[in-house]
Amino acid sequence: MKLICLTFLIISEITVSRSELYEVVGAVDPVFAVAGEDVILPCSVKPNISVVDMRVEWFRLDLKDSQLVHLYEDHEDKNSNQIQSYKGRTKLIQQELEKGNTSLRVSSVQVSDEGLYKCFIQSKSWYDDATVDVRVEAVGSPPVITVDGFDHSGGLHLQCESEGWNPEPDLEWLDSEGVSLSSETTETHRNTDGFTVKHTMTVYERDSKIHCRFKLKHHMLEALIITTSNMFNSWRTSVIVISVCVVLSVIAGILIAVFAHKNKERIQLQNEHSQLQNEKSRIQHERDQLLKTILPKALMYLRSHTVNVILDADTAHPCLIVSDDGKQVRSGNTKMKGVDGNKDRFDDYLGVLGKDGFSSGCFYFEVQVKGQTEWDLGVARESVNKGSVYLSPENGYWIVGRRYGSYQACDSSAYSFSLNVDPQRVGVFVDYEKGLVSFIDVESMSHVYSYTDQSFNKKLYPFVCLGFWKNENATPLIICDDYL
Repeated sequence: MKLICLTFLIISEITVSRSELYEVVGAVDPVFAVAGEDVILPCSVKPNISVVDMRVEWFRLDLKDSQLVHLYEDHEDKNSNQIQSYKGRTKLIQQELEKGNTSLRVSSVQVSDEGLYKCFIQSKSWYDDATVDVRVEAVGSPPVITVDGFDHSGGLHLQCESEGWNPEPDLEWLDSEGVSLSSETTETHRNTDGFTVKHTMTVYERDSKIHCRFKLKHHMLEALIITTSNMFNSWRTSVIVISVCVVLSVIAGILIAVFAHKNKERIQLQNEHSQLQNEKSRIQHERDQLLKTILPKALMYLRSHTVNVILDADTAHPCLIVSDDGKQVRSGNTKMKGVDGNKDRFDDYLGVLGKDGFSSGCFYFEVQVKGQTEWDLGVARESVNKGSVYLSPENGYWIVGRRYGSYQACDSSAYSFSLNVDPQRVGVFVDYEKGLVSFIDVESMSHVYSYTDQSFNKKLYPFVCLGFWKNENATPLIICDDYL
């Protein structure tokens, strides 16, 4: 009888253990994050059983000392021993734990967050883990080109420097024709904020535009310097002066003549400079007068293709509030009550599409962005992926946007650019047959950015967005119709 009871207990224990068997699944490929934005580190159990009563621990594999990133145990977060730099930046989605989803959200990503993470899940009778490789991409400071003198043969030494990149960026020098120029020396330093890179080269061409470009996979920054004949004339003058000084040490009488010649040359250069300034002012005045005539007519032409854009609330992210007339959208920061989760909505970007799409001809609309510090707008292809994808033409988006005080577009790769003034109202013009999507600053009547030679084969819908995942600025984006 005792043998029968013992056998029954062993079989029961095996049955219980097998019922709790599960596999922890992470990400097969590295997870890429952008510094300053938020990232989700994927982790879940299969089959999708509840982990509410289990221990969930996230920690770093590549750190020697304290490794804890986030700990959930006994139905609550216990982060007293958490790495200091993660304080207040990690979060498990509580309602997802019942579905077996233990993905970790890390906010305001830093370069130091890059590394290997372990997701460890333990029940009373079983445990398993998965590894997630996180790569952080940080865009550095705008490149600065400095002139570092001349060499003995009259070449102009240029140095280009930028800091705060991760990973180490590619740098290239380009001439005015877009042809790559070779660098001579490279200095690279790394600290907790990323890479600092210095490149130098020597230029012998006069009256040429030289570009210094830093590139990552999804970002690019560049600086421009225009080399003029005056720069090289300065070098030639310096060589002459040095040669004359050598002669002066032997023949003192030439000293007076040389100084007289130098003074005459200086006066001549001053006169030439004054003439150039006057010519520059004259050309700029003529250009301003021309623009005052042309730009209003250009804006009138664009507005002749105006369409009535109404935002489709059924596509809006659950945290967005779309006005009843479909002309305004703002962030509510939390999921709106009564929102139908079964609709085909944006789930990471705070985006919304227009109700009507266009598959031929030209169309134009304007969006007021005044007071909003984070936005994207443009057009999106029909049935576009509304998940966490780059807003690029490859994924069906043609947009410009503002993030962290700078402006960006995403052509073949992310491209940051600067504007003289912050746009308050942006116009979007599309020529479907010509493959053109162009953006203008309506108030200053200046060009912002254009996508050219695109290929459209599906309907295009107006698209506006208030950033990625959250936006605490309650200022709405407004579809303008006061010029109709």
